[in-house]
Amino acid sequence: MIKILSLDPRRITVFARRTCFALLVMATTALISERMFGMLQINGLTPLKLAIFVLFVILLLPIALSFWTSIIGFIVQCLGGDSLDLGRTLDEDDKEARPLPRTAIVMPIFNEDPVRVFAGLKASYESLQKEARLETFDFFVLSDTTDPDIWVREELAFAELKREVSQPDRFFYRNRRENVDRKSGNIGDFCATWGDRYEYLIVFDADSVMSAKSLVNLVRIMEKNPKVGIVQAPPLPVNRRTLFGRLHQFAMHAYSQIFITGLNFWQGGAANYWGHNAIIRIRPFWEHCRLPKLSGQQPLGGSILSHDFVEAAFMRRAGWRVYLASELRGSYEELPSSLINYAARDRRWCQGNLQHARLLFTPGLHIVNRIHLLMGVMSYLASPLWLLLLALTTTEGLIENLGKHTYFLADRVLFPDWQISTKHQAFSLFVLMLSLLLIPKFLSVAFHVANKCRAADFGGRAKLALSVLLEMVGSTLLAPNLALLQSRFVVGTLMGKSVKWDSQDRSEVGTSFKEAFRRHWWATALGLVWGALLWLTVPKLFWWFAPVIGGFLLAIPFSVWSSRTNFGEWAKRHNLFLIRAELSPPSVLRELHQELERASQRQRSNDLDGLDGLNRVLEDSEVRQLHLGLLPPAAVEKDPMYEHHIRGLELKLLYTGSKALTKPEKRELLLSAESIRRLRPETASKESRAPSAAQTAVSV
Repeated sequence: MIKILSLDPRRITVFARRTCFALLVMATTALISERMFGMLQINGLTPLKLAIFVLFVILLLPIALSFWTSIIGFIVQCLGGDSLDLGRTLDEDDKEARPLPRTAIVMPIFNEDPVRVFAGLKASYESLQKEARLETFDFFVLSDTTDPDIWVREELAFAELKREVSQPDRFFYRNRRENVDRKSGNIGDFCATWGDRYEYLIVFDADSVMSAKSLVNLVRIMEKNPKVGIVQAPPLPVNRRTLFGRLHQFAMHAYSQIFITGLNFWQGGAANYWGHNAIIRIRPFWEHCRLPKLSGQQPLGGSILSHDFVEAAFMRRAGWRVYLASELRGSYEELPSSLINYAARDRRWCQGNLQHARLLFTPGLHIVNRIHLLMGVMSYLASPLWLLLLALTTTEGLIENLGKHTYFLADRVLFPDWQISTKHQAFSLFVLMLSLLLIPKFLSVAFHVANKCRAADFGGRAKLALSVLLEMVGSTLLAPNLALLQSRFVVGTLMGKSVKWDSQDRSEVGTSFKEAFRRHWWATALGLVWGALLWLTVPKLFWWFAPVIGGFLLAIPFSVWSSRTNFGEWAKRHNLFLIRAELSPPSVLRELHQELERASQRQRSNDLDGLDGLNRVLEDSEVRQLHLGLLPPAAVEKDPMYEHHIRGLELKLLYTGSKALTKPEKRELLLSAESIRRLRPETASKESRAPSAAQTAVSV
């Protein structure tokens, strides 16, 4: 008892919260499962019914967890917010400008659009400059780009950025020679190279942008809480113009506030790290969060792809707390603009999250971190399990309606065993499950509608309500197709098919009908076969499955139409799916939009003259000097075989032209300063320089 009383009151509060939350989730799961089991056993249990029951319970647990997270978040928000949120540790007297430890803002990129990358950095820089907070922050672009054309464009964009800002020495750029361990290796390389110069690092994604207030408050929170290793600032999605992007963007703004509040309520200091828009204490991160190599080969072995969950778990295991700053504002990102782009991102995350199953029993992990890892695995396993549950339920319905019932189970039984209808039990169970899914959304709407200012952020109460109803229709149509896509990803991963980790397509180019047909024809075929089977055999079951079958049948047109910006713009003109960042954009987003427009104009007026990256470096002396100045240092010891290989590439370029080279070969030449100098020797006077034989060959 003395030991319990001596504990930190904050830890006691968090323990009580987690206990209460766990009891609510388990009680809900048990009560609904008992109803399901009672319904299944009315006409006798069979192995098929038992399989349905097991799948139902497995899928019910995460739904109950999400339900109570939102309910608690709603209650906490109505009571004025979370008293344990780290943002509340900031005192009013700390709000004046005061020196803070040096912090690096790092943006790891891989074959991303340089225009968007540097526009986002500049917008955050300008925000800090307006708040007179630049002395705390330096900016690092950590490029793992392998495409030689994008690489040269990155260097040109970096040089342009440094010419435009007032303190260019605060910006740094490097392109890594070897893409070892992807993003986690990229950040690890930063920690090894520059980590001793900074106390903290703030991680950006290629589409991240954060306001000065958000950045400064992250540093202040870390200073106020010396036992905290990571603080995650929840990013809100912005800037989407397609209908698909606007639907998801609106849903995040409308529903996430109470969910994140509820999440913060029970996870406490064992929160998750989402890989970007977060601040990290460099020393413990470097000491404790290096990722292990999983035994075996990809896809389930080798390097861990989804690194962020694991790094948060390792940080907590080392005794450092990880928090979600649920009340912090001014953190933004961008979502995929179409179903196909969303699925491409999901394919990468699927493999990474399934790897987490191998880490669930790693010694020393906090129980909440194990739950995070498990939920990450279940976020993808749930899709094939859900489809399997629907298939088994269909089979059971066919057996009950078409099979021959045995009324007399024994020869000498006097009374028959009548088939008992379970229609009422099934309907009540359906209403219960629908309530678990929809009540959090309705509470989110009620939370915003109750406050006129919050409702105005979505275009007013009426438009908010209508947008929510339309979003629910859209998500209902999307769910079956997304489940089918994710099921395919899971099966492919378990069968040993590894994903190619490419850059995310962040453009808003619409999906063609040809592409949609290629990706979704099998969903349409499944909907046709499934719907026809139920309609012809068990019509009453058809209506229970109508939303799922409808989603499959509309997969192709939904994928196409939702990817079009004209439908998204139509919705915006009619005040549908509006968010506050559109109605009243913060200054950092206004700066981002202005910079993107300026960059677009520069790109149109100063294109690459039809040259690829290698030729641009060889043909333009200024670009060449810039590139040579930014090249990473080469190995001290030269490999004779590699030198011979490079000489061969030079000859290939000279005699056949750059079009004969592959992108990896062009990159190899761009990585070799000696090759560039041999191909383009500088003369003492630019005026007297005459084209050499090599120049003539390359020009041809």
